[in-house]
Amino acid sequence: MTVSFVVSGIVIYIVLSCLVAWLSRSGPSSSMSGYFLGDRGMGGIVSALSYSATTYSAFMMVGLAGLTYRGGVGALGFEIVYFAGVSLVAIFGPRFWRAGKKHGFVTPYEMLGKRYGSKWVAVLAGVASLVFLIPYAAVQLSGVGYLLSGMTGGSISFGAGIVIATVLAIVFSYVAGIRSVMWTDSLQALVMIVASVLVCVLVVSKLGGFTAMFDTISQRAPDMLRVPGPGLFSFPTFLGLTLPWFFFAISNPQVSQRLFMPSSLAALRKMLLIFLCFGLVYTVVSVLWGFSAFVIFPDLARPDMATSMLLSSDYVPPVLGVIVMVGILAAAVSTIDSILLTLASIFSRDVYANVVADVDDRRQLAIGKIVIPVISVVALIFAAMEFSMIAILSVASSVGLVVIVPATIGAFFWARGTAAGAIASIIGGCAFVGWMYMSGNSLLGLTAGVWSFPVAALLFVGVSLVTRPASSQTLEGFMAEPEVAAPQPARA
Repeated sequence: MTVSFVVSGIVIYIVLSCLVAWLSRSGPSSSMSGYFLGDRGMGGIVSALSYSATTYSAFMMVGLAGLTYRGGVGALGFEIVYFAGVSLVAIFGPRFWRAGKKHGFVTPYEMLGKRYGSKWVAVLAGVASLVFLIPYAAVQLSGVGYLLSGMTGGSISFGAGIVIATVLAIVFSYVAGIRSVMWTDSLQALVMIVASVLVCVLVVSKLGGFTAMFDTISQRAPDMLRVPGPGLFSFPTFLGLTLPWFFFAISNPQVSQRLFMPSSLAALRKMLLIFLCFGLVYTVVSVLWGFSAFVIFPDLARPDMATSMLLSSDYVPPVLGVIVMVGILAAAVSTIDSILLTLASIFSRDVYANVVADVDDRRQLAIGKIVIPVISVVALIFAAMEFSMIAILSVASSVGLVVIVPATIGAFFWARGTAAGAIASIIGGCAFVGWMYMSGNSLLGLTAGVWSFPVAALLFVGVSLVTRPASSQTLEGFMAEPEVAAPQPARA
């Protein structure tokens, strides 16, 4: 595949995406809710496609394919656990939406601060997300770098790839905030799912079909088709990778913030159903890509190069390969967009406004826009260090964020939970995760991914039981069952 062909695909993608982003503008957003939540008026289909493009990012087509290449069928089990965790959206989604609608929340941590009656809950959760989400943003940049470098034989360097992704993410974030991101996401998600399925079917057919492909794998490396897999996975490792991923839908604020955006409960339900269908297809396709790459290129030094090598091979027509490449690039940029916007809103509303100065909504929006490029540069520097396999680094980010989950669960299901308990679980949980990683990440043979949630949960429950709830805490809109809205058409 020629470099000019790849560059042409990137240019076409940039032009079309910028056009869609510009057309999505409905006038300048002058409020935090307008810029970061789309004025809470997003329809079910757009919400679902955007949610899909944000969630199934470079991690899937680059990271999960690479994890399959390295760890075999265990990678499918890893992703299925995450897929099962999406069921949490059915439980928490209506509750987030209802509380957000009633109190006007912009960020998930503003919601926690209000529920527990303490600004420090919001501040500490916000700081934790600012620390742990930077690596996840860097993962998306790395995915683009590996993809473009591999497909052009190094003519577009890894460094150039991550710079391209960073610039695009900043541009789309500034055009119209979350509204432009969601509409460009919708276009990207449709291209991504259609093209990736076509590539999967084409490559597997050229390998002689599913039976022939798996026969080759069973003869060459039978452990690839056995649980837990060849070397990478053991049962403790599998637990450490999958448990944090199970809580992804409510632990990662760039995802949970989107539960505030649908225009109605009907739109929220539609978002979840479409997302589940999209995710199932994309999971199977990503795993099959990893197995296909293992059959064609059995000796890759870096598993994360499996996707780019497959797309640039003779097994995939150049046009289709470029289309899929653009889809993966778009998905990665989508996730970076969402992280940038979420972290910007968290910094301005949960950290700056609570610690530095109590500023109004318009000033918070201005501050949020200022920090977007700052966060982008930090993520770019982190990505340039090329720390680890994409899938492993993604999970490491979720391990840190999962310490906020006990306070999130308690916000809706345990009226006795206190601000002191929430603060103790966040500070103690983060300290524990940091200590685990600095000391070799093993305690009684288990990793931080296994220990982080129970440690944070014990701190939350224990401290809450010996402290009193703040008089300023809010239960209204949290503890009641979500209202069941009458079916109504949701805007696309």
